[in-house]
Amino acid sequence: APSCAVCAFSPSSLAVSSNTNNNGVRTHRQLSATTAAAVSTDSANNGGDTNSANADDDSSVDRAPCFDGVCMSDPIDQQQQSDAPPMGEATARLGTMTGPTVWSEFGRLSQEHEVANLGQGFPDWLPPKFAVDSLVEAAMDSAQSPHQYTRTAGHPNLVKQLARRYSTHMKRDIDPMAEVAVTIGASQALYLSLQTLVKPGDEVILFEPFFDLYVNQVKLAGGTPVYVPLTFVPYDDNDNSDGDGSIAGGEWVLEPEKLQKAITSKTRAVVLNSPHNPTGKVFTRKEMGYIADAVESAGPHCVVLSDEVYKYIVHSPPKEEIEHLAAMSESNGANGNASASSSAVGHVQFASLPGMWDRTITISSAGKTFSATGWQVGWCIGPEHLISPIHQLLPYIQFCASTVIQEALARALPRADEPYEGHPNYYEYLKAKYTKKRDLLGRALKAAGFAIPDYDRSPGGGFFIFARIGKEIASAIPKDRLMATNIAAPGGVARQDWALCQWMAEEKGLLCIPASPFFSQDRALEGASDEFVRVAFCKQDETIEEAALALLRINDEGNKSAASGEEMKVEEEVQV
Repeated sequence: APSCAVCAFSPSSLAVSSNTNNNGVRTHRQLSATTAAAVSTDSANNGGDTNSANADDDSSVDRAPCFDGVCMSDPIDQQQQSDAPPMGEATARLGTMTGPTVWSEFGRLSQEHEVANLGQGFPDWLPPKFAVDSLVEAAMDSAQSPHQYTRTAGHPNLVKQLARRYSTHMKRDIDPMAEVAVTIGASQALYLSLQTLVKPGDEVILFEPFFDLYVNQVKLAGGTPVYVPLTFVPYDDNDNSDGDGSIAGGEWVLEPEKLQKAITSKTRAVVLNSPHNPTGKVFTRKEMGYIADAVESAGPHCVVLSDEVYKYIVHSPPKEEIEHLAAMSESNGANGNASASSSAVGHVQFASLPGMWDRTITISSAGKTFSATGWQVGWCIGPEHLISPIHQLLPYIQFCASTVIQEALARALPRADEPYEGHPNYYEYLKAKYTKKRDLLGRALKAAGFAIPDYDRSPGGGFFIFARIGKEIASAIPKDRLMATNIAAPGGVARQDWALCQWMAEEKGLLCIPASPFFSQDRALEGASDEFVRVAFCKQDETIEEAALALLRINDEGNKSAASGEEMKVEEEVQV
Protein backbone atom coordinates (compact mmCIF):
# COMPACT_ATOMS: atom_id res chain seq x y z
CA ALA A 1 0.00 0.00 0.00
CA PRO A 2 1.16 3.58 -0.54
CA SER A 3 3.01 5.23 2.31
CA CYS A 4 2.99 8.91 3.19
CA ALA A 5 6.17 10.29 1.66
CA VAL A 6 7.11 12.43 4.66
CA CYS A 7 5.48 10.81 7.70
CA ALA A 8 6.10 7.15 6.87
CA PHE A 9 2.47 6.31 7.69
CA SER A 10 1.68 2.83 6.45
CA PRO A 11 -0.86 0.13 7.27
CA SER A 12 1.79 -1.58 9.38
CA SER A 13 1.83 1.41 11.74
CA LEU A 14 -1.86 2.13 12.09
CA ALA A 15 -1.77 2.76 15.83
CA VAL A 16 1.07 5.24 16.08
CA SER A 17 3.46 6.92 13.72
CA SER A 18 6.67 7.87 15.50
CA ASN A 19 9.53 10.01 14.35
CA THR A 20 12.55 11.49 16.03
CA ASN A 21 13.19 15.16 15.47
CA ASN A 22 16.54 16.91 15.36
CA ASN A 23 16.54 17.29 19.14
CA GLY A 24 16.07 13.58 19.70
CA VAL A 25 12.46 14.05 20.90
CA ARG A 26 10.09 11.38 19.71
CA THR A 27 6.78 12.68 18.34
CA HIS A 28 3.72 10.58 17.72
CA ARG A 29 0.10 10.95 16.76
CA GLN A 30 -2.71 8.46 17.18
CA LEU A 31 -4.48 7.91 13.89
CA SER A 32 -8.24 8.41 13.91
CA ALA A 33 -10.52 5.45 13.37
CA THR A 34 -11.58 6.95 10.06
CA THR A 35 -7.99 7.20 8.92
CA ALA A 36 -7.16 3.67 10.04
CA ALA A 37 -10.16 2.29 8.25
CA ALA A 38 -9.29 4.18 5.11
CA VAL A 39 -5.71 2.95 5.11
CA SER A 40 -6.76 -0.63 5.94
CA THR A 41 -9.14 -0.61 3.02
CA ASP A 42 -6.42 0.71 0.78
CA SER A 43 -4.08 -2.03 2.02
CA ALA A 44 -6.64 -4.70 1.32
CA ASN A 45 -7.23 -3.41 -2.16
CA ASN A 46 -3.50 -3.69 -2.81
CA GLY A 47 -3.10 -7.21 -1.59
CA GLY A 48 -2.12 -6.31 1.96
CA ASP A 49 1.59 -6.14 1.15
CA THR A 50 2.76 -3.35 3.40
CA ASN A 51 6.43 -3.93 2.72
CA SER A 52 6.37 -3.82 -1.03
CA ALA A 53 9.69 -3.33 -2.72
CA ASN A 54 8.01 -0.57 -4.70
CA ALA A 55 7.28 1.48 -1.58
CA ASP A 56 9.92 4.02 -2.49
CA ASP A 57 8.87 4.13 -6.12
CA ASP A 58 7.19 7.37 -7.15
CA SER A 59 4.17 5.47 -8.44
CA SER A 60 3.44 3.97 -5.02
CA VAL A 61 4.16 6.94 -2.77
CA ASP A 62 1.09 8.87 -1.64
CA ARG A 63 1.96 12.52 -2.22
CA ALA A 64 -1.41 13.74 -0.87
CA PRO A 65 -1.64 15.36 2.58
CA CYS A 66 -2.07 13.09 5.56
CA PHE A 67 -5.60 12.27 6.61
CA ASP A 68 -5.07 13.91 9.97
CA GLY A 69 -2.35 14.58 12.48
CA VAL A 70 0.82 16.60 11.96
CA CYS A 71 2.98 15.92 8.95
CA MET A 72 6.70 16.53 9.30
CA SER A 73 6.43 18.58 6.12
CA ASP A 74 4.14 21.06 7.83
CA PRO A 75 5.64 24.44 8.77
CA ILE A 76 7.23 24.49 12.22
CA ASP A 77 4.65 26.93 13.60
CA GLN A 78 1.85 24.60 12.51
CA GLN A 79 3.52 21.71 14.32
CA GLN A 80 3.86 23.84 17.44
CA GLN A 81 0.15 24.69 17.35
CA SER A 82 -0.91 21.06 16.92
CA ASP A 83 -1.72 20.65 20.61
CA ALA A 84 -4.13 23.62 20.59
CA PRO A 85 -7.86 22.76 20.57
CA PRO A 86 -9.20 22.66 17.01
CA MET A 87 -11.19 25.69 15.89
CA GLY A 88 -14.88 25.43 15.10
CA GLU A 89 -16.08 26.22 11.61
CA ALA A 90 -17.40 29.68 12.53
CA THR A 91 -14.11 30.69 14.19
CA ALA A 92 -12.12 29.34 11.26
CA ARG A 93 -14.17 31.38 8.82
CA LEU A 94 -13.24 34.56 10.66
CA GLY A 95 -9.55 33.73 10.46
CA THR A 96 -6.99 33.34 13.21
CA MET A 97 -6.39 37.00 14.02
CA THR A 98 -7.72 37.70 17.50
CA GLY A 99 -5.84 40.90 18.30
CA PRO A 100 -7.23 44.35 19.12
CA THR A 101 -9.74 46.05 16.83
CA VAL A 102 -10.48 49.70 16.15
CA TRP A 103 -13.24 49.52 18.76
CA SER A 104 -11.14 47.96 21.49
CA GLU A 105 -8.22 50.28 20.71
CA PHE A 106 -10.19 53.52 20.75
CA GLY A 107 -12.30 52.29 23.64
CA ARG A 108 -9.06 51.91 25.57
CA LEU A 109 -7.97 55.42 24.58
CA SER A 110 -11.28 56.86 25.77
CA GLN A 111 -10.70 55.26 29.18
CA GLU A 112 -7.07 56.30 29.52
CA HIS A 113 -7.48 59.93 28.43
CA GLU A 114 -9.94 62.70 29.16
CA VAL A 115 -11.61 63.18 25.79
CA ALA A 116 -14.70 64.61 24.17
CA ASN A 117 -15.93 61.30 22.81
CA LEU A 118 -17.36 61.58 19.30
CA GLY A 119 -16.43 58.01 18.48
CA GLN A 120 -18.94 55.21 19.00
CA GLY A 121 -22.37 55.84 17.54
CA PHE A 122 -24.85 55.86 20.38
CA PRO A 123 -26.78 58.80 21.89
CA ASP A 124 -25.69 59.93 25.35
CA TRP A 125 -29.15 61.04 26.52
CA LEU A 126 -32.31 59.34 27.73
CA PRO A 127 -34.95 57.98 25.37
CA PRO A 128 -38.06 60.16 24.92
CA LYS A 129 -40.35 60.20 27.96
CA PHE A 130 -43.17 58.37 26.19
CA ALA A 131 -40.79 55.48 25.43
CA VAL A 132 -39.59 55.27 29.03
CA ASP A 133 -43.21 55.50 30.23
CA SER A 134 -44.11 52.66 27.87
CA LEU A 135 -41.32 50.54 29.33
CA VAL A 136 -42.43 51.21 32.90
CA GLU A 137 -46.07 50.49 32.06
CA ALA A 138 -45.15 47.24 30.32
CA ALA A 139 -43.02 46.09 33.23
CA MET A 140 -45.75 46.91 35.77
CA ASP A 141 -48.69 45.48 33.80
CA SER A 142 -49.92 42.73 36.10
CA ALA A 143 -52.75 41.79 33.76
CA GLN A 144 -50.57 40.92 30.74
CA SER A 145 -47.42 40.24 32.77
CA PRO A 146 -44.96 40.32 29.86
CA HIS A 147 -42.19 38.76 31.93
CA GLN A 148 -42.35 35.28 30.41
CA TYR A 149 -41.48 33.87 27.02
CA THR A 150 -43.46 35.20 24.10
CA ARG A 151 -43.87 34.05 20.50
CA THR A 152 -40.42 33.21 19.11
CA ALA A 153 -40.95 35.00 15.80
CA GLY A 154 -42.09 38.16 17.57
CA HIS A 155 -44.38 39.35 20.33
CA PRO A 156 -47.90 39.53 18.83
CA ASN A 157 -48.53 43.14 19.89
CA LEU A 158 -45.24 44.27 18.35
CA VAL A 159 -45.46 42.43 15.03
CA LYS A 160 -48.97 43.83 14.55
CA GLN A 161 -47.67 47.37 15.11
CA LEU A 162 -44.75 46.81 12.74
CA ALA A 163 -47.00 45.29 10.08
CA ARG A 164 -49.35 48.27 10.34
CA ARG A 165 -46.52 50.75 9.88
CA TYR A 166 -44.75 48.91 7.08
CA SER A 167 -48.02 48.40 5.23
CA THR A 168 -48.03 52.20 4.96
CA HIS A 169 -44.34 52.40 4.02
CA MET A 170 -44.51 49.61 1.43
CA LYS A 171 -47.98 50.49 0.14
CA ARG A 172 -49.09 46.89 0.54
CA ASP A 173 -50.67 44.75 3.25
CA ILE A 174 -48.03 43.11 5.46
CA ASP A 175 -48.97 39.87 7.22
CA PRO A 176 -47.77 40.32 10.84
CA MET A 177 -47.42 36.59 11.46
CA ALA A 178 -45.79 35.55 8.19
CA GLU A 179 -43.87 38.58 6.93
CA VAL A 180 -42.32 39.98 10.14
CA ALA A 181 -39.56 38.50 12.33
CA VAL A 182 -38.37 40.12 15.55
CA THR A 183 -34.69 39.73 16.49
CA ILE A 184 -32.23 40.89 19.13
CA GLY A 185 -31.19 44.08 17.40
CA ALA A 186 -30.60 44.77 13.72
CA SER A 187 -27.22 43.00 13.85
CA GLN A 188 -28.95 39.69 14.56
CA ALA A 189 -31.52 40.43 11.87
CA LEU A 190 -28.68 40.74 9.36
CA TYR A 191 -26.96 37.65 10.76
CA LEU A 192 -30.07 35.50 10.41
CA SER A 193 -30.79 36.85 6.93
CA LEU A 194 -27.31 35.92 5.73
CA GLN A 195 -27.40 32.53 7.45
CA THR A 196 -30.64 31.62 5.69
CA LEU A 197 -29.48 32.84 2.28
CA VAL A 198 -25.75 32.25 1.87
CA LYS A 199 -23.81 29.04 1.41
CA PRO A 200 -20.05 28.55 0.89
CA GLY A 201 -19.01 29.93 -2.47
CA ASP A 202 -21.76 32.55 -2.64
CA GLU A 203 -20.81 36.20 -3.05
CA VAL A 204 -22.28 39.18 -1.22
CA ILE A 205 -21.92 42.74 -2.54
CA LEU A 206 -20.85 45.40 -0.01
CA PHE A 207 -20.66 49.09 -0.92
CA GLU A 208 -17.33 50.52 0.23
CA PRO A 209 -16.87 52.17 2.68
CA PHE A 210 -19.11 49.90 4.75
CA PHE A 211 -20.11 49.25 8.35
CA ASP A 212 -17.35 46.84 9.41
CA LEU A 213 -19.78 44.33 10.95
CA TYR A 214 -20.92 43.30 7.47
CA VAL A 215 -17.67 41.68 6.40
CA ASN A 216 -17.41 39.08 9.14
CA GLN A 217 -21.13 38.34 9.10
CA VAL A 218 -20.79 37.43 5.43
CA LYS A 219 -17.78 35.25 6.25
CA LEU A 220 -19.64 33.55 9.12
CA ALA A 221 -22.29 32.48 6.63
CA GLY A 222 -19.57 31.01 4.39
CA GLY A 223 -19.90 33.76 1.80
CA THR A 224 -17.30 35.88 0.05
CA PRO A 225 -17.51 39.69 0.43
CA VAL A 226 -17.23 41.51 -2.90
CA TYR A 227 -16.52 45.22 -2.54
CA VAL A 228 -18.02 47.86 -4.80
CA PRO A 229 -16.32 51.21 -4.07
CA LEU A 230 -18.47 54.31 -3.84
CA THR A 231 -16.77 57.21 -5.63
CA PHE A 232 -15.93 60.38 -3.71
CA VAL A 233 -16.68 63.38 -5.93
CA PRO A 234 -15.39 66.76 -4.60
CA TYR A 235 -17.65 69.77 -5.05
CA ASP A 236 -14.75 71.92 -6.23
CA ASP A 237 -13.35 71.07 -9.65
CA ASN A 238 -10.09 72.72 -8.53
CA ASP A 239 -9.78 70.36 -5.55
CA ASN A 240 -6.13 69.43 -5.17
CA SER A 241 -5.69 66.75 -2.54
CA ASP A 242 -2.25 65.78 -3.84
CA GLY A 243 -0.79 69.26 -4.25
CA ASP A 244 -0.56 72.52 -2.35
CA GLY A 245 -4.10 73.68 -3.05
CA SER A 246 -7.10 73.51 -0.75
CA ILE A 247 -9.42 70.55 -0.49
CA ALA A 248 -13.18 70.56 -0.71
CA GLY A 249 -16.05 68.56 0.65
CA GLY A 250 -17.99 66.34 -1.67
CA GLU A 251 -20.36 63.44 -1.91
CA TRP A 252 -20.13 59.69 -2.36
CA VAL A 253 -21.86 58.34 -5.47
CA LEU A 254 -22.62 54.88 -6.80
CA GLU A 255 -21.36 54.30 -10.33
CA PRO A 256 -23.57 51.66 -12.00
CA GLU A 257 -20.69 50.33 -14.11
CA LYS A 258 -18.73 49.31 -11.00
CA LEU A 259 -21.75 47.52 -9.58
CA GLN A 260 -22.53 45.65 -12.78
CA LYS A 261 -18.91 44.58 -13.08
CA ALA A 262 -19.07 42.99 -9.62
CA ILE A 263 -22.26 41.03 -10.31
CA THR A 264 -21.75 37.36 -11.22
CA SER A 265 -23.79 34.18 -11.25
CA LYS A 266 -22.49 33.63 -7.69
CA THR A 267 -23.97 36.87 -6.34
CA ARG A 268 -26.48 35.84 -3.69
CA ALA A 269 -27.11 39.14 -1.92
CA VAL A 270 -26.47 42.89 -1.99
CA VAL A 271 -26.26 44.73 1.34
CA LEU A 272 -27.70 48.24 1.06
CA ASN A 273 -27.35 50.65 3.99
CA SER A 274 -29.24 53.93 3.53
CA PRO A 275 -28.79 56.30 5.30
CA HIS A 276 -25.24 55.06 5.22
CA ASN A 277 -22.71 54.40 7.97
CA PRO A 278 -20.02 55.82 7.92
CA THR A 279 -20.50 58.46 5.21
CA GLY A 280 -24.02 59.71 6.02
CA LYS A 281 -24.94 59.20 2.37
CA VAL A 282 -28.59 58.82 1.44
CA PHE A 283 -28.87 56.66 -1.67
CA THR A 284 -31.01 58.39 -4.28
CA ARG A 285 -33.97 56.76 -5.98
CA LYS A 286 -31.88 56.69 -9.17
CA GLU A 287 -29.03 54.84 -7.44
CA MET A 288 -31.50 52.37 -5.97
CA GLY A 289 -32.71 51.82 -9.52
CA TYR A 290 -29.15 50.85 -10.48
CA ILE A 291 -29.17 48.31 -7.64
CA ALA A 292 -32.55 46.92 -8.71
CA ASP A 293 -31.26 46.47 -12.28
CA ALA A 294 -28.12 44.72 -11.03
CA VAL A 295 -30.08 42.38 -8.79
CA GLU A 296 -32.33 41.36 -11.67
CA SER A 297 -29.33 40.75 -13.91
CA ALA A 298 -27.83 38.44 -11.25
CA GLY A 299 -30.80 36.08 -11.56
CA PRO A 300 -33.85 35.16 -9.47
CA HIS A 301 -31.77 33.95 -6.51
CA CYS A 302 -30.24 37.39 -5.72
CA VAL A 303 -31.68 39.23 -2.70
CA VAL A 304 -31.20 42.74 -1.28
CA LEU A 305 -30.65 43.13 2.47
CA SER A 306 -31.75 46.72 3.12
CA ASP A 307 -30.32 48.00 6.43
CA GLU A 308 -32.52 50.97 7.33
CA VAL A 309 -31.72 51.62 11.01
CA TYR A 310 -31.21 55.36 10.33
CA LYS A 311 -34.37 55.83 8.24
CA TYR A 312 -35.91 58.32 10.68
CA ILE A 313 -32.75 60.45 10.79
CA VAL A 314 -32.76 61.83 7.24
CA HIS A 315 -31.76 65.36 8.24
CA SER A 316 -31.17 66.53 4.66
CA PRO A 317 -33.80 64.81 2.47
CA PRO A 318 -33.18 64.49 -1.26
CA LYS A 319 -34.99 67.35 -2.98
CA GLU A 320 -36.66 64.97 -5.43
CA GLU A 321 -38.15 63.02 -2.52
CA ILE A 322 -39.63 66.16 -0.97
CA GLU A 323 -41.18 67.03 -4.33
CA HIS A 324 -42.41 63.43 -4.70
CA LEU A 325 -44.02 63.53 -1.25
CA ALA A 326 -45.63 66.90 -1.93
CA ALA A 327 -47.13 65.59 -5.16
CA MET A 328 -48.49 62.51 -3.39
CA SER A 329 -49.97 64.59 -0.57
CA GLU A 330 -51.64 66.90 -3.05
CA SER A 331 -53.14 64.05 -5.03
CA ASN A 332 -54.28 62.12 -1.95
CA GLY A 333 -55.58 65.08 0.08
CA ALA A 334 -55.85 64.54 3.81
CA ASN A 335 -54.91 60.89 3.54
CA GLY A 336 -51.59 61.90 2.04
CA ASN A 337 -50.76 64.01 5.08
CA ALA A 338 -51.64 61.16 7.40
CA SER A 339 -49.37 58.86 5.46
CA ALA A 340 -46.49 61.31 5.67
CA SER A 341 -46.76 61.54 9.44
CA SER A 342 -45.92 57.85 9.84
CA SER A 343 -43.26 57.78 7.12
CA ALA A 344 -39.61 58.74 7.17
CA VAL A 345 -39.56 61.87 5.01
CA GLY A 346 -36.84 61.62 2.38
CA HIS A 347 -36.21 57.90 2.88
CA VAL A 348 -36.90 55.48 0.03
CA GLN A 349 -37.94 51.98 1.07
CA PHE A 350 -36.02 49.81 -1.38
CA ALA A 351 -38.64 47.06 -1.12
CA SER A 352 -41.28 49.50 -2.35
CA LEU A 353 -39.58 49.85 -5.76
CA PRO A 354 -41.24 48.02 -8.66
CA GLY A 355 -40.51 44.28 -8.53
CA MET A 356 -38.32 44.49 -5.42
CA TRP A 357 -40.69 43.34 -2.65
CA ASP A 358 -40.12 39.66 -3.47
CA ARG A 359 -36.33 40.19 -3.50
CA THR A 360 -35.83 42.27 -0.35
CA ILE A 361 -35.43 41.70 3.38
CA THR A 362 -35.82 45.06 5.11
CA ILE A 363 -33.86 45.30 8.37
CA SER A 364 -34.30 47.89 11.10
CA SER A 365 -34.45 48.40 14.86
CA ALA A 366 -35.66 50.70 17.61
CA GLY A 367 -32.28 51.67 19.06
CA LYS A 368 -31.25 54.58 16.84
CA THR A 369 -34.78 55.97 16.46
CA PHE A 370 -35.65 56.05 20.16
CA SER A 371 -32.13 56.70 21.51
CA ALA A 372 -32.29 53.32 23.22
CA THR A 373 -29.56 51.18 21.69
CA GLY A 374 -29.59 48.96 24.78
CA TRP A 375 -33.16 47.84 24.13
CA GLN A 376 -31.84 45.55 21.41
CA VAL A 377 -35.02 44.94 19.44
CA GLY A 378 -34.69 44.60 15.69
CA TRP A 379 -36.73 43.08 12.92
CA CYS A 380 -36.89 41.73 9.40
CA ILE A 381 -39.73 42.59 7.02
CA GLY A 382 -40.20 40.76 3.74
CA PRO A 383 -42.10 38.19 1.68
CA GLU A 384 -43.00 34.94 3.37
CA HIS A 385 -40.56 32.87 1.30
CA LEU A 386 -37.65 34.96 2.73
CA ILE A 387 -38.98 35.43 6.28
CA SER A 388 -40.12 31.83 6.88
CA PRO A 389 -36.54 30.44 6.94
CA ILE A 390 -35.67 33.10 9.55
CA HIS A 391 -38.66 31.98 11.61
CA GLN A 392 -37.36 28.41 11.40
CA LEU A 393 -33.86 29.40 12.52
CA LEU A 394 -34.85 31.75 15.34
CA PRO A 395 -35.64 29.11 18.04
CA TYR A 396 -32.11 27.76 17.71
CA ILE A 397 -30.51 31.18 18.18
CA GLN A 398 -32.64 32.38 21.08
CA PHE A 399 -36.16 31.52 22.17
CA CYS A 400 -37.34 35.11 21.91
CA ALA A 401 -36.25 38.70 22.25
CA SER A 402 -37.13 40.33 25.59
CA THR A 403 -40.91 40.21 26.03
CA VAL A 404 -40.94 43.33 28.22
CA ILE A 405 -38.98 45.39 25.71
CA GLN A 406 -41.11 44.17 22.80
CA GLU A 407 -44.29 45.10 24.67
CA ALA A 408 -42.81 48.50 25.55
CA LEU A 409 -41.97 49.19 21.92
CA ALA A 410 -45.44 48.09 20.79
CA ARG A 411 -46.88 50.73 23.13
CA ALA A 412 -44.36 53.41 22.15
CA LEU A 413 -44.78 53.21 18.37
CA PRO A 414 -48.29 54.71 18.14
CA ARG A 415 -47.31 57.40 20.67
CA ALA A 416 -44.44 58.44 18.40
CA ASP A 417 -46.99 59.53 15.78
CA GLU A 418 -48.58 62.00 18.19
CA PRO A 419 -47.48 65.68 18.51
CA TYR A 420 -44.22 65.95 20.44
CA GLU A 421 -42.32 68.94 21.84
CA GLY A 422 -43.95 71.40 19.46
CA HIS A 423 -43.56 69.18 16.40
CA PRO A 424 -46.25 67.26 14.47
CA ASN A 425 -44.78 63.97 15.71
CA TYR A 426 -41.71 62.54 17.41
CA TYR A 427 -39.98 61.82 14.10
CA GLU A 428 -40.09 65.48 13.05
CA TYR A 429 -38.68 66.41 16.45
CA LEU A 430 -35.87 63.85 16.00
CA LYS A 431 -34.97 65.23 12.58
CA ALA A 432 -34.85 68.81 13.92
CA LYS A 433 -32.72 67.76 16.89
CA TYR A 434 -30.14 65.99 14.76
CA THR A 435 -30.07 68.78 12.16
CA LYS A 436 -29.11 71.24 14.91
CA LYS A 437 -26.39 68.93 16.25
CA ARG A 438 -25.07 68.24 12.74
CA ASP A 439 -24.72 71.96 12.06
CA LEU A 440 -23.12 72.61 15.45
CA LEU A 441 -20.44 69.98 14.80
CA GLY A 442 -20.11 70.89 11.15
CA ARG A 443 -19.22 74.50 11.91
CA ALA A 444 -16.59 73.36 14.40
CA LEU A 445 -15.05 70.93 11.92
CA LYS A 446 -14.88 73.56 9.18
CA ALA A 447 -13.37 76.10 11.57
CA ALA A 448 -10.66 73.60 12.45
CA GLY A 449 -9.80 72.93 8.79
CA PHE A 450 -11.81 69.82 7.87
CA ALA A 451 -13.93 69.67 4.73
CA ILE A 452 -17.47 68.34 5.18
CA PRO A 453 -20.54 67.72 3.03
CA ASP A 454 -22.67 70.70 1.99
CA TYR A 455 -26.09 69.54 3.13
CA ASP A 456 -27.79 72.14 0.94
CA ARG A 457 -26.34 70.29 -2.03
CA SER A 458 -26.07 66.69 -0.83
CA PRO A 459 -28.68 64.54 0.94
CA GLY A 460 -27.63 63.36 4.38
CA GLY A 461 -28.81 61.04 7.12
CA GLY A 462 -27.72 59.15 10.22
CA PHE A 463 -25.60 60.79 12.90
CA PHE A 464 -22.07 60.72 11.47
CA ILE A 465 -20.03 63.23 9.47
CA PHE A 466 -17.34 61.65 7.30
CA ALA A 467 -14.96 64.58 7.51
CA ARG A 468 -12.11 65.12 5.08
CA ILE A 469 -8.74 65.95 6.61
CA GLY A 470 -7.49 69.40 5.59
CA LYS A 471 -3.93 70.26 4.58
CA GLU A 472 -3.04 72.15 7.76
CA ILE A 473 -4.41 69.36 9.93
CA ALA A 474 -2.47 66.73 8.01
CA SER A 475 0.75 68.73 8.33
CA ALA A 476 0.23 69.06 12.11
CA ILE A 477 0.34 65.30 12.71
CA PRO A 478 3.71 64.42 14.28
CA LYS A 479 5.82 62.67 11.67
CA ASP A 480 6.80 59.86 14.01
CA ARG A 481 3.14 58.84 14.26
CA LEU A 482 2.63 58.43 10.52
CA MET A 483 3.08 54.83 9.32
CA ALA A 484 3.99 53.75 12.84
CA THR A 485 3.39 50.13 13.81
CA ASN A 486 -0.03 49.53 15.36
CA ILE A 487 -1.40 46.00 15.39
CA ALA A 488 -4.99 47.24 15.68
CA ALA A 489 -4.78 49.24 12.44
CA PRO A 490 -5.43 47.63 9.03
CA GLY A 491 -2.20 45.97 7.91
CA GLY A 492 -0.63 46.81 11.28
CA VAL A 493 0.28 50.34 10.14
CA ALA A 494 -1.12 53.68 11.35
CA ARG A 495 -1.76 55.58 8.15
CA GLN A 496 -2.80 59.24 8.17
CA ASP A 497 -6.41 58.76 9.32
CA TRP A 498 -5.42 56.41 12.15
CA ALA A 499 -2.40 58.47 13.21
CA LEU A 500 -4.52 61.63 13.40
CA CYS A 501 -7.27 60.02 15.49
CA GLN A 502 -4.82 58.41 17.88
CA TRP A 503 -2.87 61.65 18.28
CA MET A 504 -6.04 63.67 18.89
CA ALA A 505 -7.21 61.21 21.55
CA GLU A 506 -3.87 61.06 23.34
CA GLU A 507 -2.83 64.69 23.14
CA LYS A 508 -5.72 66.92 22.03
CA GLY A 509 -8.66 65.65 24.09
CA LEU A 510 -10.87 64.51 21.19
CA LEU A 511 -11.84 61.00 20.13
CA CYS A 512 -12.98 60.26 16.57
CA ILE A 513 -12.82 57.04 14.54
CA PRO A 514 -10.38 56.58 11.64
CA ALA A 515 -11.85 55.74 8.25
CA SER A 516 -9.65 52.75 7.39
CA PRO A 517 -11.63 50.06 9.29
CA PHE A 518 -14.59 50.88 7.01
CA PHE A 519 -12.60 49.91 3.91
CA SER A 520 -11.26 46.60 2.69
CA GLN A 521 -7.68 46.12 3.81
CA ASP A 522 -6.30 46.28 0.27
CA ARG A 523 -7.98 49.61 -0.40
CA ALA A 524 -7.00 50.98 3.01
CA LEU A 525 -3.35 50.11 2.38
CA GLU A 526 -3.61 51.79 -1.01
CA GLY A 527 -4.57 54.98 0.78
CA ALA A 528 -8.28 55.16 -0.14
CA SER A 529 -9.21 55.98 3.46
CA ASP A 530 -6.26 58.23 4.35
CA GLU A 531 -8.15 61.53 4.06
CA PHE A 532 -11.24 60.76 6.17
CA VAL A 533 -12.35 60.37 9.78
CA ARG A 534 -15.79 59.48 11.13
CA VAL A 535 -17.21 61.91 13.68
CA ALA A 536 -20.46 61.25 15.60
CA PHE A 537 -22.88 64.04 16.51
CA CYS A 538 -25.33 61.90 18.51
CA LYS A 539 -23.97 63.60 21.62
CA GLN A 540 -25.13 66.32 23.99
CA ASP A 541 -24.40 69.88 22.92
CA GLU A 542 -21.92 70.29 25.77
CA THR A 543 -19.88 67.37 24.43
CA ILE A 544 -19.90 68.81 20.90
CA GLU A 545 -18.84 72.23 22.21
CA GLU A 546 -16.03 70.62 24.19
CA ALA A 547 -14.99 68.84 20.98
CA ALA A 548 -15.00 72.16 19.15
CA LEU A 549 -12.41 73.56 21.54
CA ALA A 550 -10.34 70.40 21.18
CA LEU A 551 -10.45 70.76 17.40
CA LEU A 552 -8.88 74.22 17.70
CA ARG A 553 -5.94 72.71 19.57
CA ILE A 554 -4.97 70.52 16.60
CA ASN A 555 -2.97 73.41 15.13
CA ASP A 556 -1.95 74.84 18.49
CA GLU A 557 1.54 73.28 18.32
CA GLY A 558 0.85 70.94 21.22
CA ASN A 559 -0.44 73.60 23.63
CA LYS A 560 -3.44 71.89 25.24
CA SER A 561 -4.70 75.05 26.95
CA ALA A 562 -6.13 77.39 24.34
CA ALA A 563 -6.07 81.05 25.21
CA SER A 564 -9.32 82.44 26.55
CA GLY A 565 -9.68 84.71 23.54
CA GLU A 566 -9.43 81.74 21.18
CA GLU A 567 -11.94 79.83 23.26
CA MET A 568 -14.42 82.67 22.91
CA LYS A 569 -13.82 82.71 19.18
CA VAL A 570 -14.57 79.00 18.88
CA GLU A 571 -17.67 79.33 21.04
CA GLU A 572 -18.90 82.02 18.66
CA GLU A 573 -18.15 79.78 15.68
CA VAL A 574 -20.24 76.89 16.97
CA GLN A 575 -23.23 78.96 18.11
CA VAL A 576 -26.21 79.17 15.79
